[in-house]
Amino acid sequence: MQKTLRTLREPAPLEWIHAMHAYPWFVVAVTCIGAFIGQLDASIVQLTLPTLERDFHATLASVSWVAIGYLLAYASTLPVFARLSEILGRKWLYIGGYAVFTIASFLCGFASDLQALIAYRLLQGIGGGLLGSNSLTILAKAVEPNQRGRAMGLFAAAQAVGISAGPVLGGVLLGSVGWRWVFWVSVPFGLAGVVFGWLVLPQTIQSGESKQFDRWGAVLLSPALAALVISLSELGTWRPETVMLTMFVAVILLPPFIWRERSRESPLIDLKLFRAAPFLGGVIGVSASYALLYAMFFIMSFAFVRGSHQSTVSAGLHLSTIPIMIGITAPISGRLYEKFGSRILTTAGMALCSVAIVVLANGQDGMDPGVVTGAGALALFGIGLGIYIAPNNAATMEAAPDGRNAEAGGLLNLMRVLGCMSGIVVASSALTWRLRVDTGFAKRTLDVPTSEILSATHQALWPLLFFSVLAGGAALLRNRAATRT
Repeated sequence: MQKTLRTLREPAPLEWIHAMHAYPWFVVAVTCIGAFIGQLDASIVQLTLPTLERDFHATLASVSWVAIGYLLAYASTLPVFARLSEILGRKWLYIGGYAVFTIASFLCGFASDLQALIAYRLLQGIGGGLLGSNSLTILAKAVEPNQRGRAMGLFAAAQAVGISAGPVLGGVLLGSVGWRWVFWVSVPFGLAGVVFGWLVLPQTIQSGESKQFDRWGAVLLSPALAALVISLSELGTWRPETVMLTMFVAVILLPPFIWRERSRESPLIDLKLFRAAPFLGGVIGVSASYALLYAMFFIMSFAFVRGSHQSTVSAGLHLSTIPIMIGITAPISGRLYEKFGSRILTTAGMALCSVAIVVLANGQDGMDPGVVTGAGALALFGIGLGIYIAPNNAATMEAAPDGRNAEAGGLLNLMRVLGCMSGIVVASSALTWRLRVDTGFAKRTLDVPTSEILSATHQALWPLLFFSVLAGGAALLRNRAATRT
């Protein structure tokens, strides 16, 4: 069943802004607002989890759904929104993403219980899906190909600024006015995105032709992705029956979706994209690199707050070391990519991340950021990710076949958020497992002695090496495939 749709009429940007020589960079700036608030929200939520665990008297696995619920809604709706954006136009849906995200953020602050908070986070994830399905495509189309590395660097830097501000701002808010304000703080930025998006974003090119939307493809894919996310998240709860049930749903729905998409003239996702080895390697690298980032944030949040008994302000300041270094290095690596390509940069970036993980996992005091070694390792980890992310993103977008940039941008963001989710799941599972093995406690970190928390967080860092090796290997795959072609 396919539905014929036409592009919506969109408001034109302000003429005097559109006529400016720097107009493409104004468009990039609008996408950077979305990148900023998305990462601001995510990093604040990571720091807030220990507080929510205490205030709602919840288990570690239950609290993690505040983070996972957003990612679930984001991942399951993004492919649908990406296709609708190609048909209906990007401007309206992108502005709508800002609006939904902002309303949901406002509601999160009024949640009366954990279930309501998770429900509002699901709505927020839908807004994030609207933003994520358009951001990289709008950015890539706004600038010339020889400027794409710099644009991607600025985008990555905006994300890093959001991640940097999140722990610091979140720590201040948690320590002064409470956890509700960590959601309300993104509301002004969301409103700014709506206003500036309306005034600055270009109109979608009007083709004058109707396009097909594959409804059955959406019916199959969205619940399949949701089931996949749930099954991965439930690995940390040690309930195999739930994992098996949700994985069964995903396995049942995905094959008919793939079969259907291969036979459609207007598929929801063009699976031919994954036949391009440079693109495939790139999206794997995107997923693995963001898994690294969010797994580190999850583990370090509990290490600082529960293990070292730091205040939320102090923990936020120390956690911000990572994204600050990403923000400093990402624009530089974007420029270097335009001159030298991605091979050396991506390999070096993941090598630095691996060294940092080993140092933190081995150090007796590595979790205490007052120790120079621990602080240096966190900085090194941020530098490694900053060197990796912008070149990998730019090279992946360039590896997409001609005419597929729109779908490539949506898939890039989908893989990014699946990577975030995977990182949180792996970190939560590893920490829960270590606590169960070492102490017999696994449901609440409040019940665990300080020394055992620190020991468990050290051990939970080792699985992160898998993501750094995967990201480095994926980058090599992309580079070798690109060289052959």
